[in-house]
Order: sequence, then C-alpha cells, then structure tokens
Amino acid sequence: MSYKIILDSCGELPQDLKTDPHFERVPLELHVGDYRTWDDDTFDQADFLRRVAECPTCPKSACPSPERYMKAYDCGAQDIYVVTLSGNLSGSFNSANVGKDMFLENNPDKNVFVCDSCSASVGQTQIALFIHKLAQKGLLFDEITEKAKAFRDDLDTYFILDNLETLRKNGRLSKVKAFVASTLSIKPVMGATDDGNIIQRGQAIGMKKAMQKMVDLIAREKPDSENRTVMISHCNCRERAEIFRDVLLSKMKCKDLIMLDTAGISSMYANDGGFIVTL
Repeated sequence: MSYKIILDSCGELPQDLKTDPHFERVPLELHVGDYRTWDDDTFDQADFLRRVAECPTCPKSACPSPERYMKAYDCGAQDIYVVTLSGNLSGSFNSANVGKDMFLENNPDKNVFVCDSCSASVGQTQIALFIHKLAQKGLLFDEITEKAKAFRDDLDTYFILDNLETLRKNGRLSKVKAFVASTLSIKPVMGATDDGNIIQRGQAIGMKKAMQKMVDLIAREKPDSENRTVMISHCNCRERAEIFRDVLLSKMKCKDLIMLDTAGISSMYANDGGFIVTL
C-alpha cells in the first residue's frame, strides 16, 4: 500500500531523503524580534544565529496550522504517518491531530497516525526512518503504528549546549546563573523525559569534560548500543560533533551512525555550538 511520512520541520532528513516522495517536512515559522522566516529549504542558519545573538528577546516559533497539515495529508497515499516534535514543547502535535480529524471527515478510507516523538530533531528522524523501513517491508498500518510507539518509548535524547542565552532569554536561567555559567565555562548536559520535557542531566567545566560526561551517560544507559543507530545533529559545530562521535565510538559500538546539520527549530533550541544525540 502507498504511504507517506510527514515530519514537522524540527526533524532533519538525510540529503537523499529530502527529495524522496515518501517524505515531506511541514515548516514551522521562526520569530526573532520582528523578524519572521520559515523553517524550510530557504532557512539561512548563519543569518538566523546572528539575529538570535543580537536580539535581546528570546526567539520563538509558531507551529503549522491544522490546514497546513491537511494539505500534506492530501497526497494520494493510503497510509499517512506524522512525526512531530514533543507536544510539551510545541503545539505541532495538537495541530497535526486537529488536521487529522478534519481530513478524515472527508477521507474516511485513509489511515493517519500522528506520533508525538517526545523528542525533537534527530529523535523525530529516528522514528521517521524506522517507520520508513517497516513500510518498505510491507507491514500493515496497525503493525507499524504499534512498533513505532514502542520504538519511540525506547529512544533517548541527549544534548549539550554551548550557548545558554536562549535558556536565559526564555526564563530557564536567571541572569546571574547565566553569567556565572558563562564565566566559569559551565556546559550543561541535557536530556528529555519520557513525556518530552527538557531536563538537565549533568554539567561540567568546559566542553571537553561535558562531552565525556555525556558519553559516559550514554554508555551507562544504552548497554545494547551495538543494536542501535546513533544520530547526531549539530548547530554550526561539525568539528565538535565529529570529536564527540569519535569519543563515543571509542567507548561503545553502534549499528550505524548518521550526522546531520540542525534545521531552523533545532538550531533555535540547540543554539550556536550545541548538538543533539539520539539512540
């Protein structure tokens, strides 16, 4: 049966899948002060990061409308799978579900599954590629949705921030705490809860020690790593991400490793110099 996999634009795709007709990314809108731009193929990361650094207020995003999701659903495919960023971070999941209900009113013969990734960025990518693999094998819609939910529940997200300004601007850090962290080069090691909320898992003085701390955390929590695909998405710091990759692979094995550049929403969350890891 024909199928389509839709991600909101927080989820990155490998280059070869950006033109694959089975995939579509639905863009969120990015706001930096009075500046507005879409998180699509026109996104200019360098210009966006410059604007974020210069703007005194926190960057924000607006999720796709239900109508925009409906447009993506109206594609001719019988089975439609949607993977959104965490419903606790964005209205995208809710919007996709509202669009689903509206779409199915006129298309009751279609199948639509909306998956809250409880993650973001390459967490969404992991789920999307997992669904793609199952659909390519010819599994039925209900089988795929159940397996996708189990895969999502077993997936973990980790990230390191080099720049704490977005956290400060959105009220997660006081000015004093942000100043002290910056002065002492404290780098927080972050993660996601099972329901997709952001939490701090640790911290270290300097990026090198923070990366080692995150490697140790992953190795401890993922002893079956040789059966998993590691995905890394970095925001303007490929060399740093490659160093992390090498340290990680010196400590543990994995089935595959994919490295991507952050798109717009992921760049907003990770900020300049941050990177995200999922497995």
